[in-house]
Formats: sequence, C-alpha cells, structure tokens
Amino acid sequence: MLDIKFIRENIGKVKKSIKDRGMKADVDRLLKLDEERRKMLTEVEKLKHIHNEASDEIARLKSEKKDIKSKIAEMKTLSQKIKKFDPKVVEINQKYHVMLLNIPNMPHPSVPIGPDASYNKIIKRWGEQPKFDFNPRSHIELAEFLNIIDFPASAKIAGSGFSLFAGDGAKMVRALINFMIDLHVTKHGYKEIWPPALVNRDSMTNTGQLPKLEEDMYRLKDEDLFLIPTAEVPVTNMHKNEILNEEDIPIYYTAYTPCFRREAGSYGKDTKGLTRVHQFDKVEMVKFVKPEDSWSELESLLANAEEVIQLLNIPYRVAILSTGDLSFAASKCYDIEIWAAGSKKWLEVSSCSNFTDFQAHRGNIKYRIRNSKKTEYVHTLNGSGVAFARLIISILENNQRKDGTVIIPEVLRPYMGNQDRFVS
Repeated sequence: MLDIKFIRENIGKVKKSIKDRGMKADVDRLLKLDEERRKMLTEVEKLKHIHNEASDEIARLKSEKKDIKSKIAEMKTLSQKIKKFDPKVVEINQKYHVMLLNIPNMPHPSVPIGPDASYNKIIKRWGEQPKFDFNPRSHIELAEFLNIIDFPASAKIAGSGFSLFAGDGAKMVRALINFMIDLHVTKHGYKEIWPPALVNRDSMTNTGQLPKLEEDMYRLKDEDLFLIPTAEVPVTNMHKNEILNEEDIPIYYTAYTPCFRREAGSYGKDTKGLTRVHQFDKVEMVKFVKPEDSWSELESLLANAEEVIQLLNIPYRVAILSTGDLSFAASKCYDIEIWAAGSKKWLEVSSCSNFTDFQAHRGNIKYRIRNSKKTEYVHTLNGSGVAFARLIISILENNQRKDGTVIIPEVLRPYMGNQDRFVS
C-alpha cells in the first residue's frame, strides 16, 4: 500500500493515478479519516500521559502517607474517558485501513496512459510466425487427435474450465516444470521453493489480491484460507514482518505451483480448451531487491522469462501495460504474448511486474542498511517464468504437421526420454 505520508504530500498525483487507472477511491475521505484518527490518537495519548502522571503521584503520596482519595477519583475519571475512546479508535482505524488498502500503486512515468489494453505499447518482437501449406488445427483438435488432453474427462470430474493431461500430455507438463526450474536455478540464480497451495487472508492482502480481487479467488468454506492464484502470494509472504540484512539482498526465488482463479468476471469468454482455465500450472519468479536496483531488476526479470520462450522457439512480443490494464499493486508491468498459429492469436503467458515498496508496506518487509540501525522497505518484483496452459496451446499449434503429429521442442526432449514428436 502507499504510505499515508506520501499520499498527504502528493494528493494531486495520487488522484491522477487513480483516474488514469480507471479506478475509484475517495482520497479526500481517506485524508479526513486520517486527520480524525491522528487527532483522536493524540487525545488518547494525552489522557494516558496524564493518567500515568496521576499514578506516579499516587505512589509518591502513598510513600509520604498522605491522602490519595482525590487522586484515585481523578484516575478513575481518566480511565473512563480513555475507555470510551477505545471503540471509537478501533472503528476509525478499521475504516481508515480499508480505504488505504483500496488505493492502488503509483504507475511508473514510462507506463502508457489509457483506459484499457488497447493502449498497451508493443516494444519488442522475436521470432518468425510459422507458415503452413495446410489449414492448421486448433490445440483442441490436436489434443483429441493425439489423445494427450482429455477435456470431456476433466469436465466430468470438475466442470468446465479445467483440463486433464494424459500420457504424453502429462509427460510434457512434467517436462516443462523441470525445464523451467532447471533454467531459473542453474542459469539465472534463483533458489527453488515448494510453497503451500493454501494461504491465509493476510498473505493475500499483502500481495494485493485482497480486498480488490476477492471474487476471483477460491476460498475455503469453513476456514479463511484461499487457493493460491499464483506462487507470488506464498513466496512473497515468506519474509513478511521480517527485517532482512542488506548483504543478503537481492533475493531471487522460483517456484512451480498449480494456480487457481475463478475468473468471476469472464464467464462466456474462451470457455473451450486451455485459453482460460480455473486451474493452471505456472513457474514463478520472485525478487526482493533494494529500491535503487528495482528497475534494472525488472529488465533482467523480463529477460529471464523471455529466455524460456526463446529456448522453446516460440514467436512472441513484449508489451508495456497501460494504466488501465495495469494490476492494482504493480507500478510497471511487461506482458509477454506468444503466437498460436492454429488460433491465430497472441496469448499472454507472462507478466513481469515491479511493485516497488507497495507489497513490502503491506507485508512489513524491510532491510537493515549495512553498518546502520536504519531500515528501509524492500522492493518486490515477480514474473511468470512462464504459465503453461497457453504455452501448451502455442507448442501444439505452432509445431504441428499435416499428418496431425506435433514436433516436440528440442529443449524439452531430454526431459521426455528424447522423444521428438507427439503421435496418435
């Protein structure tokens, strides 16, 4: 979240940020609550100070064997006044905190201003789109022909929006996990993490999914726990309420997890196949860095995600998201979109974001400056390295042959027993 002091000192900029994002948040009301809260806390502290002085006075009078009745009566009156303030303080703090949580992060100056994805800016293209001398099949047709994804079975088990990989399809998922984790650990310097798939409300709030996106999340009925929408949530919260040492950062983590999203606002969109699913697999990268390094770290994070796609030899493009398409917690985000030849669409498979100190404020994640008692909030970043569902669409559709077979990308073959193609 934004620091309230920053909001007080930059009211116009914060209001413009909210407007540019197409969001609604009452900054004036927040500041009024903040003023009321501070006045009330000042009054309570003043009463407590007087109460403590009276307590000391009673102790002194007792030691001198003097009358303390009037002082005790004074203390009782002060205690009652303080007690009356307590529920008011709790109420105003709750309102203030909820409003503060609904203020989005400040977009970086390089972020394009616009209300939606049509204002995103393409900054890079890589690879050649495949050309065929036949009408390419969709991934749904290929999956059925090759018997590697059983959509009817997954619908029977869980409903629409889920997938069941079988045989060589399941082997491909396992190969993608190992390929990406190996790359990020051995070449890019990340530490592998295997986190819980359930997290508490505090963890979801710290990374910015709550309260804004609660309707898109899967929540347990009997416990206030959520299925993770991304490994970003558990991995970022590994260091909540901690003070790291400057010499220990930057910290890089990578994790494979299944991810779960209800997509509550997307009913009726891309309901068939893998384009939009409620459960999907993803390898995630998370960074904890010093503020002065975070923008260069964002570029290297993007490069790490790009290398995954380059090694799979998939054409892609990179876009800077506009203010209207930027996530609530991000200050700047790059999307990587890959080409799917059968669908004839660009599909987003990675978002690489710098959250600056927004998540760190929520999660209370700081570092101690070397040879100093001073602490500062870290900057957090995360990026998909990468998400599988749409990646698999592209692998199948781009590498298909006229006879329905699909060539397996060379980099995956060592993870698949040197198998070079999918056959029916």
